[in-house]
Amino acid sequence: MKKYNYKCLLVDDDINLSTVISHQLQGLGYMVTVANSGTEGIDKFKADFFDFALIDLQMPDMNGMEVLNFIRSFDEKIIIIIITAYGTVENAVQACQKGADDYLTKPFAREQLFFTIEKALKFRQLEKENLRLYFELEEKYQFDKIISKNKKMISLLEIAGRAAQSDAGVLITGESGTGKELLARAIHHNSPRKDKSFVTVNCPSIPETLIESELFGHEKGAFTGAFRDKPGKFEIADNGTIFLDEIGDLKPDLQAKLLRVLQEQEFERVGGVKPIKVNVRIIAATNQNLASLVRERTFREDLYYRLNVIPLHIPPLRERKDDIEILTKHFVNKYSDHELKIHPPFLQKLKDYHWPGNIRELENILQRTIILCKDNELREDCLDLQITDKNISSTNTTSPMSLENIERQAIIDALNANNGNQTKAAKQLEIPRHTLIYRMKKLGIS
Repeated sequence: MKKYNYKCLLVDDDINLSTVISHQLQGLGYMVTVANSGTEGIDKFKADFFDFALIDLQMPDMNGMEVLNFIRSFDEKIIIIIITAYGTVENAVQACQKGADDYLTKPFAREQLFFTIEKALKFRQLEKENLRLYFELEEKYQFDKIISKNKKMISLLEIAGRAAQSDAGVLITGESGTGKELLARAIHHNSPRKDKSFVTVNCPSIPETLIESELFGHEKGAFTGAFRDKPGKFEIADNGTIFLDEIGDLKPDLQAKLLRVLQEQEFERVGGVKPIKVNVRIIAATNQNLASLVRERTFREDLYYRLNVIPLHIPPLRERKDDIEILTKHFVNKYSDHELKIHPPFLQKLKDYHWPGNIRELENILQRTIILCKDNELREDCLDLQITDKNISSTNTTSPMSLENIERQAIIDALNANNGNQTKAAKQLEIPRHTLIYRMKKLGIS
């Protein structure tokens, strides 16, 4: 694989060896600057930028360790590989302690040289990518990145910001598509646990026979197919946050085990007897009325109060119509690489719609409309894909649709839009296919 634009500083007093190494690296596309003494190496380092340096350990005027110390004091990111004819463990350990990334022992094969350099470059690239993703997450999940000018939402985000600084239980309620997971991630990424894991569990998407193992792990031989020990989501989330989505679908026996984790911060794996201690913050979410489930005795009252220390209810989009314009502009900027003109009737038609699928549905419709629109304009006649009279909000409506009916209508709309194809409908709704099938059975949709 040919390398481009990587610049190498080669510092070695062996002129013949440095000539050979330089020729080999240039053959791969590296740009090589050669210095035949430690002093010359430092001068050339000062005069240019380098991605990596190959430094001989034993040189007469200034040894490689001194060159290493000088370079590392000015550049923490440059890759440094030590070359030594005295390949003892002590030399290697000392060089790595002083900041070397790796070392090569003379004589070494050309393939060994290439492999060592490539491995170091890939590792450093991975570090850069991880750092980029870290800052991207930091940026993405700030509370001010959750777009809203609605008074209820602004108040909600202020409470969520204060909740993030504690370990108190948080219960996020709201219809499907309102952004419950986005809010949960924002709480985690603004908490003292932000550098630890955020683990998501979608409770209804996991088969009943597997959910206990998924949450708490299992021991080898606990059941057929348990060929090895497996940690569960709670172990993976240790010192971080676990997000239990659609907690209302959790079965009573697992509710009891979850209550123990909340109270004692410990559990046993399936088939295990040794208690496992964890330090996990739990954020739960549901689109169901847990208080009603408690009255119906299908959800534990003690667990409900443990989870519901800080309740956060995200209002549906139809109750925050003042956000539709700002959200529309956001999604247009997200999915269009050029400026689009948004006609007022287009916006009005969006505001008149009932939005059973909430923000997720708005995003999906806008993404599709942007792809299909002509002349770089979003006009009212572009919105003829899923906007139907039965989904238009009416000021004369005396009783709003129930949560169950809204969910049923969102699923039916998605199936109709995809000619009954469950895989495509699930993708549009942004849920796994088996979750869609589960919800269809639950809601009686054939």
